[in-house]
Amino acid sequence: MPTTSSAVRRPRRALALAGATAFLTPLLLTSVAPAHADDKDDEPAPKPPANMSTLGGARLGAPGTQVDPRPGGKAPALPKKLTARSWIVSDAETGHVLASHNAHWRLPPASTLKMLFADTVLPKFPKDREYEVKRTDLSGMGEGSSLVGVKEGQTYSVGDLWLGVFLRSGNDAVHTLAAMNGGVEKTVREMNAHAEQLRAQDTHAVSPDGYDRAGQVSSAYDLTLIARSGMLKKDFRDYAATVRAKFPGEVKKPKKGEKQKKDADGKPERETFEIQNTNRLLTGDFGLDPYPGIAGVKNGSTTKAGNTFTGVAERDGRVLLVTVMHPEGGAGHLGVYEETAKLFDWGFAAADDVRPVGELVPPADPGSGGDAGGGGNGDPKGGADEASLTSAGASGDHSSGGGAGTAFAVTAGCLAVLALGAYGVHRRWPLPDLGRMRRHQQAAGPRPEGDRTPEK
Repeated sequence: MPTTSSAVRRPRRALALAGATAFLTPLLLTSVAPAHADDKDDEPAPKPPANMSTLGGARLGAPGTQVDPRPGGKAPALPKKLTARSWIVSDAETGHVLASHNAHWRLPPASTLKMLFADTVLPKFPKDREYEVKRTDLSGMGEGSSLVGVKEGQTYSVGDLWLGVFLRSGNDAVHTLAAMNGGVEKTVREMNAHAEQLRAQDTHAVSPDGYDRAGQVSSAYDLTLIARSGMLKKDFRDYAATVRAKFPGEVKKPKKGEKQKKDADGKPERETFEIQNTNRLLTGDFGLDPYPGIAGVKNGSTTKAGNTFTGVAERDGRVLLVTVMHPEGGAGHLGVYEETAKLFDWGFAAADDVRPVGELVPPADPGSGGDAGGGGNGDPKGGADEASLTSAGASGDHSSGGGAGTAFAVTAGCLAVLALGAYGVHRRWPLPDLGRMRRHQQAAGPRPEGDRTPEK
């Protein structure tokens, strides 16, 4: 497994022909322009609040960059020219936060909020259930919304709609699934309740799709918690790791005097078109290679949010989560991926030589009113204290009270994705020794039942 990423800007001869076919068709099928907002170029860049939530550790609530190299260690310096307003690097197995920058800054999340939508709604409907789209289902979408191509009067399976959400970030697919769930308002209420259960206290959803709305915010810390929860679910993992798929188009109407043609299942014959994942660390792009070991999760872009991204990747048996929000540089839409790749590289290189600056807290007990795991009565200071984090980092202990069992399941799930999903496309990178790692994980003991979320 390489120790540095090739996900950097450079000319790409190999993509010249293949890339044109892969990317041109989906771009013509849907609009992905950011939502309009009245931002002005001459406005000064916003500054993080002086006081932010300290959930997961006191240092996570402090403005600026937080990193703690171990004395005598060989931790590399953090990447230069990081421009994001907020970012976080965490170890999925231990729950330790390796480094962060304004981790609890509440910012517009764009379509990364679809992770919360999916984690809330996905378990409710079997993927083979079919639904005929009504005109009202597609109302209320914002101007310039990204679309996968859902059409009124056409029938789609739930699985098709989720592919539209995860691959093309289709707000039309989101609104259709929300309609199946009882409507947008009900769905948003459930999303906020689920965020509370995950202890994602910086998050407030106003729309199910992440489109810019007043008061709609999340944080790099919360998006990481949400991604971790989602990646515990097999269907979520599978969708997040899918590179491309066929999406249903219009039913083929018979010519005058001809009978309706049927497919192998006896249904009216239907056109399909290919859709491709908009996660460019998974698919690559002109000037950007896919990231070695990537297994998901979700990207987003709106005028107010800028570009946002949460990703999960594995290298040599270690699984990291990285969230980056609103890079300020002039790298365009690829900037968020470039900064994420740099942080992944740093995290894999530095993980054994830094002490954690915080932790990913476990979800609240559903019966506890959201106060489980410390910080009762909604105290945002819940989680490990500074002394315990320093001790864990100094000893190199890969266990943590902050949801190690939960993260352990994430690790196993991500390895399954790597074996069956993303690596099925990116064959040039060697597969990890899954058998060796599973034996090592089993030797470490079973996951605590109280910290494990079952797959859905």
